[in-house]
Amino acid sequence: MPKAVLTGGGTAGHVMLNLALIPHLRARGIDVAYIGSRDGLERRLLAAAAADVPYYAVSTGKLRRYFDWQNFKDPFRVAAGVVEAARLLGRLRPDVVFSKGGFVAVPVVLAARLRGLPVVAHESDLTPGLANRIALPFVREVLVTFPETKARLRHPRVRLVGGVVREALLNGRREEGRRLCGFSSPEDRARPGRAKPVLLVTGGSLGARKLNEALRARLDDFLARYAIIHLTGEQGYDPSLRRPGYCQFAFAREELPHLFAAADLAVSRAGANTIFELAALSIPMLLVPLSRAQSRGDQIENARSFERRGLARVLPDEAVTPEALLQAVTALEAEAEAIRRRLLEARDGLIARPEAVADVIAAYAGGTSLD
Repeated sequence: MPKAVLTGGGTAGHVMLNLALIPHLRARGIDVAYIGSRDGLERRLLAAAAADVPYYAVSTGKLRRYFDWQNFKDPFRVAAGVVEAARLLGRLRPDVVFSKGGFVAVPVVLAARLRGLPVVAHESDLTPGLANRIALPFVREVLVTFPETKARLRHPRVRLVGGVVREALLNGRREEGRRLCGFSSPEDRARPGRAKPVLLVTGGSLGARKLNEALRARLDDFLARYAIIHLTGEQGYDPSLRRPGYCQFAFAREELPHLFAAADLAVSRAGANTIFELAALSIPMLLVPLSRAQSRGDQIENARSFERRGLARVLPDEAVTPEALLQAVTALEAEAEAIRRRLLEARDGLIARPEAVADVIAAYAGGTSLD
C-alpha cells in the first residue's frame, strides 16, 4: 500500500489542512502517518480529530526571528530532529512527504531529502513563512494559495491550487448555529426579516486579545445592532460576561460549521486559512491583520490581496480602537451585499477542495507527478 507522511505544526493553521487531507488520502488507498513535535498543538489536534493516525515526534527548534539565547541551541535541536526524522522515515518507508509548514516541518523535509523522498509543500499565505523558505530548496513541488505567490516564488514547480477549505465547514446549518447561540427566539422565527444580523468575531489562536478588548469595550453598542458570535481564544473566554444576543466560545470544533453558517458578517485576523473559509461561505469580512511588530507581515499581505479584489474591508491593527472597530463594522454592513456578490463571482477561482491537494500527493505516492 502506498504511504504518505504528513508534517506541519506550531499553529492550528499548519495542521487543519493535514487533518482535512487524511480521509481523501485514505480513500485513494494511501496509508498515512504524521510527524510532529513532542508537545505541540498538532499532537493534541490529531489526537482529537484523527486518533487512529500513527503520530511520531521529533526534536525541533523554534526558528525565532528575534534575539533569544535559545537561538544558539536551536540549530542543534534541528540537527537532532533531522537525525530522528531520517530514522523514522527509514522505518516508515513512505512514498511521499507532505509538509504544511511550521518549524517542526524543517527537520522532516531535510530528512526526506537525505532519504531521496519527494516532498510536496503547501503555502497558505501570500508570502512564504520562514520554515517554508528554509525548506523550499529541498521540495519537489510547492502548492500555493494566492496567484501573487505563484508569480513571485522562485521554484521550478509551483502549482496554484487556491484556498483549501475543509468540506465539513461547508455543511453547517444556519438555524443550528443560531440555536447553539440562543439566537432562535420565537420572535425571530415569526419575523425573520427583522432579526439582527449575526456578527462573527474571531482573532485566531494568537491574535484574539486586542479584538476581544475592543469589542467588549463597546459591547452594548455592538449588541444594539448585531447578534454576536465571539470566538475568544482560550485566554479570552470570560464566563462571567453574559448578555442577550452575545455568545462566546473559547474554541469551536464540531460547532464551527454551524457558527459560520449563522454569520452574516465577520471580523477576523487575516490568517490565510480563516479568510478563505469565510470566502468559501461568501461572508463579508473586516480583516484586522496582525502588525509587523507582532508577525512577519504575512497577514498584511493576505489582507491587501483580498482588499485589492474588493473581497474584504481592512482595518490596520494600529488603528484598532473600540470606536474604530464599531465604525468599520458598520461600514462593512453597508457594503455587505456588494462584497458578497464579488465573493460568489470569484469563488470558482478562489477556493479549492482538499481533493485537489490529495490528487497531487497521490500522484507522487504512485511514483508520478501531475502535469
